[in-house]
Amino acid sequence: MRWFLLTVGYSGLFPKAPGTVGSLVGLVLGMFLLFYFDETTLFLAAAFITIYGIDLINKYEKDTNTHDDKRIVIDELAGIWIALSIAPAFTPADMFDIKNGFLIQAVLSFLFFRYFDIKKPSIIGKIDKEAPAGIGVMMDDVIAGFAAGISSALVWQVVKNFF
Repeated sequence: MRWFLLTVGYSGLFPKAPGTVGSLVGLVLGMFLLFYFDETTLFLAAAFITIYGIDLINKYEKDTNTHDDKRIVIDELAGIWIALSIAPAFTPADMFDIKNGFLIQAVLSFLFFRYFDIKKPSIIGKIDKEAPAGIGVMMDDVIAGFAAGISSALVWQVVKNFF
């Protein structure tokens, strides 16, 4: 069960770009949660996943004597959910309405999240390199999620008048 959770339903076992695949799975799951709940619920779920993920990763790394296994994508799940939780409010009826902007914001959140997670600029890279065990694995993606959500919200504010 631990491996299922750490790899987000085994999506982290994808042979190429497991972080991107895990982020895509997280995006779909996050949009599903937003369809039935709201941004606050998604953010709280991301916070729970972050805390639980740190514990799971710490135990996994202790048991396997490894660090930051690329197949572990629970950190991507938390990060993309944080980015999505910053998306604009919407109702399920207009989730896919281009003028509402949620779908565009979701795509922007995904793209910005992958950028920040891969490039690790500024504090994201510092946390990734210096924070110990599960904290380092999870928190760089959490910060990347905040950066992605804010970036996508700012871009949407600039381009929304074109739709």
